[in-house]
Amino acid sequence: MANHSLLKSSTIMAVGTIVSRITGLARGLLLVAVLGTTLLGDTFNVANTMPNILYNLIIGGALTAVFVPQIVRATNDQDGGSAFISRLVTATFVFLAGLVLVAILLAPVLVRIFATSYIGRPEFEVTTLFMRYCLPQILFMGLFALLGQVANAKGKFGPMMWAPVLNNLIAIAVFGWFLKYSTQPTVTTIPKSEIIWISLGCTVGYMAQALILIPSISKTNIRIRPRFDWRDSELRKSLHLATWTLLFAAISQVSYLVTVNLSTGAAVKSLNNGIETGVGFTPFSNALLIYMLPHSIITISVVTALLPALSKLAHEKKSLLIHDQLVSAMRLVGLVTVPSSIAFLFFGPLMTETLFFGISLADSNYLGYTLSALALGLAPMSVNLIALRGLNSFENVKLQVLSNAIMNIVAVIVSIIVAFTLPPEWVTVGLAGSLALSYYFGAWSTIRLLRRYEISIAISEVFGFYLKLTALALLVSVPIWFFRDLIPGGNMVRLFVVLAVCGVGYLVLCKIARVSEITSAFQVLARRKKIG
Repeated sequence: MANHSLLKSSTIMAVGTIVSRITGLARGLLLVAVLGTTLLGDTFNVANTMPNILYNLIIGGALTAVFVPQIVRATNDQDGGSAFISRLVTATFVFLAGLVLVAILLAPVLVRIFATSYIGRPEFEVTTLFMRYCLPQILFMGLFALLGQVANAKGKFGPMMWAPVLNNLIAIAVFGWFLKYSTQPTVTTIPKSEIIWISLGCTVGYMAQALILIPSISKTNIRIRPRFDWRDSELRKSLHLATWTLLFAAISQVSYLVTVNLSTGAAVKSLNNGIETGVGFTPFSNALLIYMLPHSIITISVVTALLPALSKLAHEKKSLLIHDQLVSAMRLVGLVTVPSSIAFLFFGPLMTETLFFGISLADSNYLGYTLSALALGLAPMSVNLIALRGLNSFENVKLQVLSNAIMNIVAVIVSIIVAFTLPPEWVTVGLAGSLALSYYFGAWSTIRLLRRYEISIAISEVFGFYLKLTALALLVSVPIWFFRDLIPGGNMVRLFVVLAVCGVGYLVLCKIARVSEITSAFQVLARRKKIG
């Protein structure tokens, strides 16, 4: 029954996320077509990543994890939670608006920290200008996350998953216009006006993404108004808990800082060595975009539906039921993440060569190698996120900080080793492998920490199940890999045939092997079709 409940709760979100990720992928493809995968692409990606870094560092973890149980409880208040939520929204808006202003002023300092190899080079000024017009995204990211959690607490999961589609469509229109009317620019030739309009286009997309949630919330009994009486005890408790998320996020961003610095530095060194292929941060970020598709479509949807229920079970001290929910969620997402990781591992270059058709073969292949290196971290990343939500339900951010520290220490150590041992042109691929490896340590440590709440997840319940799925996926993928070049047609046809055969073959083998989760999924889908 747990699987049925999760499938029903996450169906609308999954559909919205699929459309969101498809449009997001189209957005990324157009961006690569406009700016390329070399240093100019790196300047924008470093700048446009900065709002995410600062947002996650300062408040992102609090909005998506700590405040959810608080919001859920507040909806049981006599006013439906309107007073508490209004205070929270007002305080968040004021704080983030101030953060944006400070960050814009300190943009050159941020570039020095995150892209030290750009100091004294033309890339420094271009990155700084890009960043100043991207940084207002922080405000709208925060509002979107908070308003989305309010909608989720009222059982309205769809709007939060569909809102990013609008964001992507706006960016697609902006990038599409520049692709049509702009010549291929470089770091030294790109006009300032083009830098400003590209950055503003992305920022307007985030603004629309946040504001479109307001109508769905207005249909509930929650009335959000500006409130500055921030001495409310529940709000103080939320802020106290949120302080631990600062440490959690800071640890993550240190690891990310290392990745950005090492990848941009590797690109500069490679260029100085005469290598013109894009081997820096842009290949890493674009490979990550593809890599995150299955995680975003299935894991985020399941986790979003799961967290409010876990919070209630934790409040009622029903650890056994929390265990069952977590295991069901992990097994459910494994049905998608495990075969996806095998597909990325074997067919990464084919995917990127097909999708990024506007760049050179060398650039697209490098993207594919980076994607393949990320591949084996997909399943443990999803397991770790679900396990973390178990800790979220008990409002224990301290243990999350410990687990996150273990994972990121591994990532940083391995990344530094990679940077000093591999040739510059292969550092980014090595960084992708370092990230994948770190997720295993993260998943292991988080599952171990759940035992503090008498939630003991046995290896056979999850990783044994994942090994079974891996074997089934390999039985299909390995033969297809050997015969992939014999498939007639271009790359698009070849990729479609490969993924279709692998997908159908995997599902058939799961049915033969009596994987119960597959049967449950088919039953739910069949029931929905019959009802429709």
